[in-house]
Order: sequence, then C-alpha cells, then structure tokens
Amino acid sequence: MASDLNRGDSEVVEVIGGQATGPALILCEHASNHIPAQYCDLGLSADAQSSHAAWDPGARAVACALAHALDSPMVAAKVSRLVYDCNRPPEAESAMPERSEVIEVPGNRNLSAVQRADRVAHVYAPFCNTVTQIITARKTAGQATALVTIHSFTPVWFGAQRDCEIGILHDSDTRLADAMLAEAHRLPHRVIRRNDPYGPEDGVTHSLKLHGLAQNLPNVMIEIRNDLLRDAQAIARMAEEVLTLLRPALAQMAETAKGTTDA
Repeated sequence: MASDLNRGDSEVVEVIGGQATGPALILCEHASNHIPAQYCDLGLSADAQSSHAAWDPGARAVACALAHALDSPMVAAKVSRLVYDCNRPPEAESAMPERSEVIEVPGNRNLSAVQRADRVAHVYAPFCNTVTQIITARKTAGQATALVTIHSFTPVWFGAQRDCEIGILHDSDTRLADAMLAEAHRLPHRVIRRNDPYGPEDGVTHSLKLHGLAQNLPNVMIEIRNDLLRDAQAIARMAEEVLTLLRPALAQMAETAKGTTDA
C-alpha cells in the first residue's frame, strides 16, 4: 500500500486519517456495494446489487463520523461483500456466498480454488494488510488502540422483524463491549443488546479475532439497524448516539491501560 496512510490507497481499500492519533481504529468491512467489472455484476439484478445483501447501508457514513469525532483512522472495504466479505476468513463459505438470505448469487456458484484464491489476494489480503500496517505503526508510536468495527443490519430477516436497534457484539474479549453496555442507560429510548442480532456463533467476529484479539487490542463490533440510517440527519444522530456509548468506554480502556503501564 502507499506510504501515505491519510487517504485512500487502492481500488479495494479506503483509508481516512491513517496517521490520526485518536484512541480507536475504525473498520467498515461492508462499506460498499461496488462490484468490479470483471465479476460481471455476479449475475445479480440492480435491486440485489443495492440491497443489504451486497453491503451495509449507512455503515460507512457512521464509521467516517466516528473517525472524525474521535480523530482516529478508518479503514473501509471498497468492494461488495458478495465479491469477498472481509469479515470472513478465506476458508468460510460465507466469504464468497452463493446465497445471502433470499438472494441467490450466480457469480459465486462453483468457484474454483484458483478463483477463490484470486479474490482473497485482490480483496481480502489488501484490506487485512492495511489494517495490520496501521496497527503496527500505532504500536511503534506508543499509541493505545481500541478496534471498533461498524456494521448495519436489516430490520427484517427471513420475514422476521428485529426489534434490536443497536447491537454491541464481542468475542472472548468483552472489555470494550462491557464498558459500552454500562453506558446504555444514557440512551433509554433505544433497544441496545449484547451479541444481537448476531454473535460469535454466527461467524461474524472474524475481524475482532484477527485484528483485535491477536493484537491484544480492546475490540467491539457495533451493529445499527439500517432503517435508522436512511438519510444524513439520521446517520448523524445515530453516530452521536454511538459516541455516547463509545467515548466513555474508550476513556475507561485508556485509563486501564495507563494503570497497567504505571504499575
């Protein structure tokens, strides 16, 4: 990747504020529904390409708002998760799914090992390498980092309504999630839940494990119901609500880290 981490580095990865010194590293693995021309739209209709199956509507805008508010770097995937889901390991079937909820993905059927490896090399690896490079640079500079991944989810899944509005997800490291959930009383009008609408058993914590747990960084995945992200005003409101939970949680992580260092 380019040595300048301040702004987008390639056709598949976007970096904003790569050298920012705030307390978090914001990831958005499902930021875009772009399908590069060589994949022939994966055989999808226009409606399918714009649906939540192809991306997380509103997630990138929230991630950008958080990165700006926290003076922290943001890394986003610029390719649809139907081409390759950067929150899945290469061996997972859902990394290049043949079906997403009720949407069939013809361009992902019967992929050869060579075709799968090509997508790993051209989409997943650049994303992961970019994240690793930023984490390494921050560690070298002595900057404490909490990993925060931003997603949105559909209010209806296989015909079932979801009443959760903000999901706070974690894997085995619960520190940051616990600290955020302790602030949930500040948003009494919201339905906020732990590991809902997904949890580790659904295979959604790959980024947390790969970039957070493996690097010993406090980490959390934030899911926002996408009907709450329909326009710029709604996105700004939800970003501020997430910050209501996240800012004090990050301060607690920093204080804990300082106490460990001082000891």
